[in-house]
Amino acid sequence: MPWENNGGGGGRNNGGPWGQVPGGGGGGGPRRPGGNTPNLEDILNRGRDQFKGGVPGGRWAIVGGVLALLAFWGVNSVYTINPQEVGVELRFGQPKPELSGPGLHFMIWPIETVERATTTVNQTQIGAAAANATSTRNQRGSDGLMLSGDQNIVSVQFSVFWAINDPVAYLFNVRDQESMVRNAAESAMREVVGRRPAQDIYSDDRAGIQQEVLRITQATLQSYGLGVNVSQVLIENAGPPAEVIDAFNEVQRARQDETRLQEEARSYANTLLGDARGRAAALREEAAAYTNRVVQEATGEAERFNSVFAEYVNSPEVTRQRMFLETMEEVLGGSEKVLLEGGQDGSGVVPYLPLPELRSRANANATGN
Repeated sequence: MPWENNGGGGGRNNGGPWGQVPGGGGGGGPRRPGGNTPNLEDILNRGRDQFKGGVPGGRWAIVGGVLALLAFWGVNSVYTINPQEVGVELRFGQPKPELSGPGLHFMIWPIETVERATTTVNQTQIGAAAANATSTRNQRGSDGLMLSGDQNIVSVQFSVFWAINDPVAYLFNVRDQESMVRNAAESAMREVVGRRPAQDIYSDDRAGIQQEVLRITQATLQSYGLGVNVSQVLIENAGPPAEVIDAFNEVQRARQDETRLQEEARSYANTLLGDARGRAAALREEAAAYTNRVVQEATGEAERFNSVFAEYVNSPEVTRQRMFLETMEEVLGGSEKVLLEGGQDGSGVVPYLPLPELRSRANANATGN
């Protein structure tokens, strides 16, 4: 369809299909070279004409915009450090040596930025109790289960207390700092437990294990330049895994029975030993007394013999007669026979007199009284 057939007045004109120039002019306006499309020069001239009247709102709009920019810049340039924090300012991403203490501070934003680090003591729990959520437990199912030096599996729950002592190193040397502390402490605990028997972890030497784990953890974190100080390692709970707790209790009861029986045996042995030592002491005393008595008797006999010998030297006949009589008296004193010295024809003597029976009766009466 030709353009002239679409004219608004039915006659031929130089406008568009609706009788107007696309630029908005009348039908009799001059046509621009190149058709209906405006060129770059027309666009620039039109914009210059529009801004000849000035900015809308005048200079106050410019002042308001500048003030808004200044306010935005000031809000981002002023920052506050809390009492339990320390700030590290960065200039073009490079940390400054000065640290920002608690309070209000100023920096040149966006050239400078600030990073914050807490100065309080942090507690990192390691073990079964630290994994309360199901997802966490699934991720760290073996957390706290360790193999001891005597090939026993123990479940250790402990806490690590640490604080930041170098904020610059803490913020920029290592990523995920708390995980680094956790991994270093758990590795140190596994190393120490792997060299010790299970009984040391349960009760015998917990303090020594805690100190050794603290030393190894601090040395490891220092080698990585984490910028933290580990102040304490505390073993909160140590025991066998839940799957073998019944068997472990049986073993503990058997050990308690063993200890009790050993104590009873030791007490019985001490009792027997005490009695034996008492009897031995009594026998030694009796032997010493017997020795003393025999020696004294021998000494007395020797002295008596010397005195008799001295008398014998002075009067041999009398001494010999006395010794004979004393010897016969000693020999015949216990005899059952009675010898009577005979008189003339034995007159006045009963033919039979039961003198042994009379003596036995006399002895019996004397014993009864």
